[in-house]
Parts: sequence; structure tokens; C-alpha cells
Amino acid sequence: MDRVRIATARLGGDAAGSAGGERRSSAGSAAELRPMPSRTVTLGRIQPQAPTHRTIYCNDRDANLPVGYKGNSVATTKYNVLTFLPKGLFEQFRRVANLYFLMISILSTTPISPVHPITNVVPLSLVLLVSLIKEAFEDWKRFQNDLSINNTPVDVLVGQRWESVPWKKLQVGDIVRIKQDGFFPADLLFLASTNPDGVCYIETANLDGETNLKIRKALEKTWDFMLPEKAAGFKGEIQCEQPNNSLYTFTGNLIVDKQILPLSPNQLLLRGCSLRNTEYLVGAVIFTGHETKVMMNSMSVPSKRSTLERKLDKLILALFATLFTMCLIGAIGSGIFINRKYYYLGLSEDVDKQFNPNNRFVVTILTMFTLITLYSTIIPISLYVSIEMIKFIQCTQFINKDLHMYHKETQTPALARTSNLNEELGQVEYIFSDKTGTLTRNLMEFFKCSIGGEIYGTGITEIEKGGAQRNGLQVDEAQKASGAAHEKGFNFDDARIMRGAWRNERNPEICIEFFRCLALCHTVLPEGEESPEKITYQAASPDEAALVAAAKNFGFFFFRRTPTTVMVRESHVEKMGKVQDVQYEILNVLEFNSTRKRQSVICRYPNGRLVLYCKGADTVVFERLGAGNQEIKSISREHLEQFGSAGLRTLCLAYRDLSTEVYESWNEKFIQAKSALRDRDKKLDEVAELIEKDLVLIGCTAIEDKLQEGVPASIETLSRAGIKIWVLTGDKMETAINIAYACNLINNQMKQFIISSETNTIREAEDRGDPVEIARVTKESVKQDLKKCLEEAQTYLNGVNGTKLALVIDGKCLMYALDPTLRVDLLNLSLNCSSVICCRVSPLQKAQVTSLVKKGAKKITLSIGDGANDVSMIQAAHVGVGISGLEGMQAVMASDFAIAQFRFLTDLLLVHGRWSYLRLCKVVTYFFYKNLTFTLTQFWFTFQTGFSGQRFYDDWFQSLFNVIFTALPVIVVGLFDKDVSAALSKKYPRLYKEGINNMFFRWRVIAVWAFFAFYQSLIFYYFTTSASRFGHNYSGQILGLWDVSTMAFTCVVVTVNLRLLMASNSITRWHYISVGGSILAWFVFIFIYSGIMTRFDRQENIYFVIYVLMGTFFFYLTLLLVPVVALFGDFLYQGIQRWFFPYDYQIIQEIHKDDVEQRTRFELLEPTTNLTPEEARSLELSRLPRATSKHTGFAFDSPGYESFFATQQGVLVPQKAWDVARRASMKQRPNQRR
Repeated sequence: MDRVRIATARLGGDAAGSAGGERRSSAGSAAELRPMPSRTVTLGRIQPQAPTHRTIYCNDRDANLPVGYKGNSVATTKYNVLTFLPKGLFEQFRRVANLYFLMISILSTTPISPVHPITNVVPLSLVLLVSLIKEAFEDWKRFQNDLSINNTPVDVLVGQRWESVPWKKLQVGDIVRIKQDGFFPADLLFLASTNPDGVCYIETANLDGETNLKIRKALEKTWDFMLPEKAAGFKGEIQCEQPNNSLYTFTGNLIVDKQILPLSPNQLLLRGCSLRNTEYLVGAVIFTGHETKVMMNSMSVPSKRSTLERKLDKLILALFATLFTMCLIGAIGSGIFINRKYYYLGLSEDVDKQFNPNNRFVVTILTMFTLITLYSTIIPISLYVSIEMIKFIQCTQFINKDLHMYHKETQTPALARTSNLNEELGQVEYIFSDKTGTLTRNLMEFFKCSIGGEIYGTGITEIEKGGAQRNGLQVDEAQKASGAAHEKGFNFDDARIMRGAWRNERNPEICIEFFRCLALCHTVLPEGEESPEKITYQAASPDEAALVAAAKNFGFFFFRRTPTTVMVRESHVEKMGKVQDVQYEILNVLEFNSTRKRQSVICRYPNGRLVLYCKGADTVVFERLGAGNQEIKSISREHLEQFGSAGLRTLCLAYRDLSTEVYESWNEKFIQAKSALRDRDKKLDEVAELIEKDLVLIGCTAIEDKLQEGVPASIETLSRAGIKIWVLTGDKMETAINIAYACNLINNQMKQFIISSETNTIREAEDRGDPVEIARVTKESVKQDLKKCLEEAQTYLNGVNGTKLALVIDGKCLMYALDPTLRVDLLNLSLNCSSVICCRVSPLQKAQVTSLVKKGAKKITLSIGDGANDVSMIQAAHVGVGISGLEGMQAVMASDFAIAQFRFLTDLLLVHGRWSYLRLCKVVTYFFYKNLTFTLTQFWFTFQTGFSGQRFYDDWFQSLFNVIFTALPVIVVGLFDKDVSAALSKKYPRLYKEGINNMFFRWRVIAVWAFFAFYQSLIFYYFTTSASRFGHNYSGQILGLWDVSTMAFTCVVVTVNLRLLMASNSITRWHYISVGGSILAWFVFIFIYSGIMTRFDRQENIYFVIYVLMGTFFFYLTLLLVPVVALFGDFLYQGIQRWFFPYDYQIIQEIHKDDVEQRTRFELLEPTTNLTPEEARSLELSRLPRATSKHTGFAFDSPGYESFFATQQGVLVPQKAWDVARRASMKQRPNQRR
């Protein structure tokens, strides 16, 4: 019982414990102290404070019970049985359109409604039903997945034996056993394993996508708790941080036998990771269920809405305004028209208020509500559902299954993680790209090095070759020695230091320090046989693996690691040819992070020598060098600039000899910082600063990261499409500039503006060491540079030669340029540049630059990256694209779309993005047109009914117009319409500019559709009513209201469906099936509907109408003439527009109209490709929409060819009217066609 009280007290801290004690004392003597106010007034105002840490009792459920820790059951579903309907409906009615139709449905149940409630309830119900079924299906899949995970068995210690229980029954403090290849069911404290020295290997692929094995080490005190008999006696107490979402940090202490042992991330095993190369391990449960770190990270990607969707909201508001205007006109007309002089209306004294001439104001108001229900169809209820369906299918069937975006080497397809932003891909104007792993391969190779002021390595990089070619020079790479080593991570050759030749160099001792630093200062894990040929290295980054591979090839072979030692097989150290295994004791590891930008290890040699080895960025290492390094520092700085110019990644290496007294004094502080529960990382960094000083510079390494395949061509294509590409990288300026040259981002014809902190003025301020002075000088320098560059930019922009501009800025200058006082100048300069390169930038700065353009310039932005440091940039942009590369899956998990290679961005934007934009613009404007056309025919009828609100169409006609008779064709167009082929989209990237300029969803385009809706509604109404005035059926009776309205509705259904065919750029069999099927569906419906009679509804109005109509000549003549007259205006407009004012894509259509039908882009694959049955099925599905496509339109020789191709070259050539007419009348020979 005491232990339970202690657990409760610890949660609230000492003050809570004492307060609890006082309250227990008060309660115990309640009888004696009843007159005293035992509860002070202040208690009611005190807010309960969350405890700073949690206390867990291992292997003691009773002690943990009062705290009420969460269980291990996990639920990722959005709903349950009770909340599905209310929560699901709430989600649906958050949409304005659905809320509007709910209001209309309620209004339709009132006496003032001219239509039956079924008219509005049925379409709304169908839309809600489809949406709820989709939600239920997705949630059911989540539920099934949760069920499977929660019931996975795990071994738990009960008494002195292991019992298998499902994951969901685990509790905090339980002792569990995990077998090889098993997954960790919760966040565990690692106690013991079958491996020697208490280590285990884990794979974190489910967490961050990295397949490199990580090492975890148990505390030596707990190594013995392997068997259930011994584990049963473990009664440790864990004090640790509260649950949080930081995957890579953990602070806590383990109290065993009154001894406090500090805990770190090395003892933490996270839920979702798996055990590898270890028979089994034993652990204690720390965090369970939704309090585990992985579950606290499972938040959804920030919700993004496309620009088109936001503009759609404005269109809906415009329709609301149109609806209000129509209703206001009708309501005022009703108030004016109503009069008892129209005796045939029967407006007696006891007439309903809506028709009582004595109170015209009430008549106006009630008629307003009546007309709102009557004209409600002007807002397309099925628009959102149709768009969602189109986007979803575009993602799952087209983007995800496009084999041209399938990376064969890694077997990685493209992945659309959201379907909300398809059309946004067709309007991107700015791309923000990471460099390493995005533009480059992230396959690092040790290429060159500088040791003691001497450069080694004879290779020539791709960047150097490209630079020489730009200058017209021919570079022949030096012939490699016959025995030159080239393996994964190592592409180096220099006979001076290979195979022991370094012993003959001027300073062999510094070479030994260089090689030992490579072999010891890392966290790499060796795997496999302990021979140089068969061993493999598991590293946290490709750079580390490359450095260790280099040490091996230089004769310092790292082959074994334990938690406290590293074994290195050293060759030629004492004498040439001698090989010896040396064991180094690793005392401390000061790990790398983005703030420190360096990594250090403190090791003890077999002879007792204490050495600190450090490797890191040149900026941080140079700051920590001791006196006497000036000469090698200046030489190494030149070498670093030379390596950077060759596009190589550089690191500096340094060391420091330590005395035993200095080390032991420092180690005490290190242990204290390591045991701290608060700000542990900060304290560790502060302690590291105390020993990482007075370093001796050894040299620097240069690693090559080659460009990905197709990057230069892709960037050139995207640039021609009008897209501006910015590179945001943490690399040195020289490296970034040369990569930009290699990628065709920068060329010698461009004017380059460089804003760098590496100036004499700033260096002098840095040498003085005053932070305030450094900040002032740097900001002033950046301000002057920006002003000067802006003035120069204006000169070039106003010139006639059209010189393109490029800006290069480093992170230190960018920090000041992003200041609110300079931000506008930076934005103005950047937007006038074709390319922008930001070097040495932090992840936060990447996001800030992206937001600057997104919010400041109001342009559509796309960010693309592959690492965790790109997540903030990806989430800040309108569209985020993740590269599923070698840096894990964090970028992919935060992205909207995922691809395997940068070159696939061309297909994603120029093909899928552009098609999606065109299709959805057409879908939205067509919905607007058809609903406006349909509603206006009812509006014209209102003028002939005394504005009474009499309906023109039957209720069921109005209900099913959107959801049955015109629903399918528009979805087919949204999926299959294609103006030009994928190959032509990439051949003529300038076509993409139509999306950037939003050519197809402007108010002018909407106005054209609205005009023809107005025109066609007049034709439908007045042609049918006027023509039927003298018409009669086969019995000689004149045609009534329902005959005329049925005739008009038939014409509307036929015309709007045919109008969609005219708007289509390509016709497939699905177009014919959907349009023909929709028209057929109308006739099938009306045959059945008018052929039956029931006691319900007002069906008697339509009874036998279609049979009467089809018995008259009037029906067939009207059905033939009205659609022709209605569509003649559209036909004429399209012809004039295509002939005299063609869009770019129409010009391309005319150029290629005589081409042999191109094979689909998927048919270009080799027929011998070995596909699995699933891949073959996906291939066939992907082929469907493009199988029988052919271009439609007018076979005119469109003008504008010269203008088009001149514009491709950047020259403006205006069209002239006489040239248009002349070219249109000229006959072009077939062999001149392209």
C-alpha cells in the first residue's frame, strides 16, 4: 500500500505529496476539526499541473494501477457504431452546398413549396449515402487493420513463466519477450538480449523507412534478466519523461537497488520497429497504445485545398447571387402581379396568405421562399461527389499505375497520397527542391581527400567534365592504375597513399591519424564475415559508410564493434606488410545533430593514450581549432573550395590528445548531463563544447554524390514549361553552384547575383567575436547587396537582350534577408530570377523561403525532397512531393505525392497535372452550364404564370436530372478527356503555361458558358412552347403543360449531353457509352414512369404523356430541330475561336492531326518485360482510357504557327489579321507537316 501512495505522490511532485498528506490528516481527524474550514479558498482556483515525469514500477501491476496508465489497444478509426451517423453527417454538412440543400429540403416540406419534398430529398440523400458509404468502407478497413494488430500475440512474464497474450492486454510496467523478426508491441526499455554485451539490432523501416540496422545497448545492470526466473525478481523503478512525439530523444533514470542509472535513446525500443539478428530480448513496457511515440507521430498531413477548389467556392457564391437575383425578380413580380381583377384565379378573402392581394409584402416574402425551392437546382448538388470520384480514380488508376513513373531498380511506383490536389499539379509555377538525394543519387563515394595540406585523388567529377565542356575544353580522365579499388562507397585512386605507400609521404604520422579518425569516429555497424571482401556496413547515412569503406581500403579495416570497443585491422603501421588487430576502447560518443554539425568520439588506445577524434562541417571545426593551425587551415580552406567547385561534399577531420585528469574531470560533468531529466540534449551540447576545443586539423574528405539520371533534361523541360526552380540545400556555395551548372539551372549566359557571408567585412567582424557587431555588419551588408542587385536586375530586365538572371545566397545572409524589413526586397529580386540557389540553409529556412513565395507572391508552389529535413518545406508548399530514396520515408509520409526519381516530376506535372487541370476545369464549367440552362427554362416559365411559383417540370425530372440523366458523361470526360498525348505534352512543354496562367477557369470562360446557357434556355422554352401552341395529339386535343414540359426536358437532356461531346478533345468508347446511356436512361425512365399510375405523389400529371407525344409529328420535329438550333451558337463560337484565337494545344492538334495514331505511352514498353500477374493487370487497367482515343474538332489549318514557335524561342511575334486569313486559306502539303 505504501508503494501505491508513493506512485501517486510522485505524479504530482513533492508539493502534491505534502498537500495530499495534509488532506489525509484532515480527513483522519474530521470529527475533531469539523468547525475549522479544512478546505481553503485557494484550492478551488489552483489549476492541476501536469507532472514533469512519470514513475513506472516494473513487473508490478498493482503499484501502477492507481495511476491509470492507458492500455495498449490502438484505434485509428474515425468513427464507432454510435458516432458514425452524427459525426459522419456533421462532416458532410460542413460543406456549404450540402448545408444549402438541407435547407432547401426542409423548405420543400412546407406548404409554400411548389415541389414535392422528394424533389430535393432524393438527390441529397443519394449524395449523402454515397459519401457515407465511402467513409464507412474506409473506416471498416482501418478497423480490420486495428483488430489484426491489437490481437497479435506477445510473450508476457506472469509469475515465473512466459505467457502469450494479445498486444491489447499489455500494461505499463509489464516484462515482455520479443523473438527475432518480431515487432515491438509498445515502447520498451531494453533490459537484456541473447547477444553478448547486452546489444540488439533493430530495423526502423516502419518508423522512418530506413532499412539500415540500428544498434541498441542494455544497461549492464540488467543484462542478467534473460530467464523468466531471474526476470521475475526484477523490481526496478523507472522515472522518465511524459509521452511525447520526439522519435529520437528520450530521457529517464532507472532506479535499481538504490542505484540511479541514466537512460537514453540507446535503451529505448519503439513500437513498430522489429528485432533483427538477435534470438530474443527482454524489455519493460514504458509507453502503451496511443501514448507510444509512433502513435503520437501519426498525425495526418496538414489539410490542403487546391486553388481551383477555392475558386469553385467563389463560383458557388456567384450562383447563390444569381439565384437570389432570380428569386427577387420573381418575388417582386408576384407582389406586383397579384390582383383580384384576375377573377379566374379565385382570389377570395379567405385565400392563402401567399396569394392574398391585401398584403403584397407577405406575398413577396413567401414567394421568395417558394422560388428558392423551385430554382434550387441552379446549385449542382452532385458536383462535389463527381469531382471527388474523378480525382480518386485519377490517382488510383492513372498516377499510381503509370509505368512511366515506375522505378524498376527499387520497384517503386508513383504514389498519390491525397486526391485533393490533382489539378494543382497543373498550375505549379515555382518548384523548391532539395539537392542531396533529390537531384543527386545519395550514393556517396569517397573521391578525394586532403591530408596535412596535400591533396590526394586523381579522379575527375561529372561536374568538372561539364564545366570543361562549357568552356570548350576536352578533359581526359587520368588512366586508373590496374589494381585501383572501386567498390560501393569508394571510387578513389592515388598511388601515393594506397597499399601502404603513405609511409613514404612527407608526414606519415598525420596520415595515420587521418585513417584512424575515419576508422573510429562513426556509429557504423559491421555485418557478415570479418573479411574485407565479404563484410557489409550498416550506416545511418551513406556518407558514414563511404568514410569507413575508405579507411578499409587505406589499410585500416574496421571489422568488429561492441558497445565499448572497436576492432581495427591495421596494415603497414609499424612496418611495411605487417597486419595487426588493434582494440580501441570507446569511452564516449558525442553524436551528430543538425545544431552541432559534427560528431566526436573519445577513445583509449591499448597503450593508454586518450584521443578525441572529431569530424564535421568546416565552419564548426575551424572555429574549434587550437593555436598553430593557421597555415594548414588556410591551405585546407583552399582545398575545400576546390572540392566544392568540383561538386564534392566535404568534411573536416581533427583530433585532440587528452590527459587523464582533463578527461575524468570532464566525464563527471558528462555523466551528470546524461542523467538530467530536463533539457538533457541542451546540457549534453554544452558539456561537449568544453572538450571539443583546441583541436588539431588533420585534413578533409571529399565525397562525390552523382546526379540522378535525367535530372538536367527534366529541369530544362520544366524551365521551358514556365516553371521556376529553386534549389535549397545545406551544402557549400561552391558545391551548390556547380551542381546547378550540371543541372542546367545556371549557365554562362545568365547574370548571376551572389550574396555571401564570406566577405572581408563580415570576416573581420567575426574575428572580433562580438555577436551584436557580427549581426549588425551582416545585416547591413545583406541590405546593401540586395539593393545593388535589385538595381542591376532592373537594368537587365529593361534591356533588349533578354538576359536571364540567377540568384545565389547562403544561409547566414538568408537569415537576415528574411527579416521583415528586407523580405520585400528579397522577394522582388527572387521573382525576377529564373533560378535561385540557397546554400547552407536550415530546414526552418527552407520552409520560410517556401512560405515567402507562397504568401508573398501568391503563386502556386511545389516542394520536393527526400529527407526528414525537408518535411517542413514539403508541408509549407501548396503541393509537397516526397522522393522515396535512401534517407528514409519521413519526407514521403509528409508529402501529397511520392515518386522515386526527380525525373518523374516531368510526367507528374506536364502530363497528369496538366490533364487533371484541363479535365476538372471542364467538369466544373460544364456543371455550371447545364444547371444554369435547366434552371433558366423554369425561370422563363415563371413569367407566364404570374410569378406564382408554378413548377414547369415534374418533381422526378428535377430530382434525377443531376444524379441520373447527366451524371455519367461528365465523369467520363473528367477521367478520359485528353487534348494532346503524353508524348506531345512533354515535347511541347510550353503548353503547361496555360495552366500557370489559369486559362481555362477564368471569369471570361465562365461568362461564355453562362451566355450559351442563357441562349439555349431561351431556345428550349420558347421554341417548345411556341411550337406546341398549334400542336395537337392524335385525338385532336391540344398539348398541355406536362406534354410541353416533357418535350422541353427531353430536348434539354439530349442537348446538354451532346454539348459535352462538342467540348471533348478526344472521344473514346466510354464517351459514346455514357452519353448514349444517359439519353437512353431518360427514355427508359419516362416510358416506365408515364406508363404506371399510383395513389401517391402527383404522378397523374405525367401519366401516358410520352406515349401521346411520340404519336405526334411535333415530337420528332422538335427533337431534331431544337438541339440543332441550340447547339448552332456553340458550334459557330468554337469554329471562330479555333480559327482566329486558338489555344496553344489547338495549334499542336492541328500540327499533328495527320499523324498516324500514336501508340499509348504504356505500349512503348518492351513486350518482353517480365510482369507479375498483378503488374500485368495494372498495365491492362492503365491502358483502358487511352485505347481508342482520337482528336476531334475542326480540320482548319490554324494560324499562329510562326507565333507559337517564335514564342518557344522567347521571341514575341504578334499575329496579324491578314496573315490569319491568308494562312487559313492556304493548302499545306502533307510532307511539310511535322
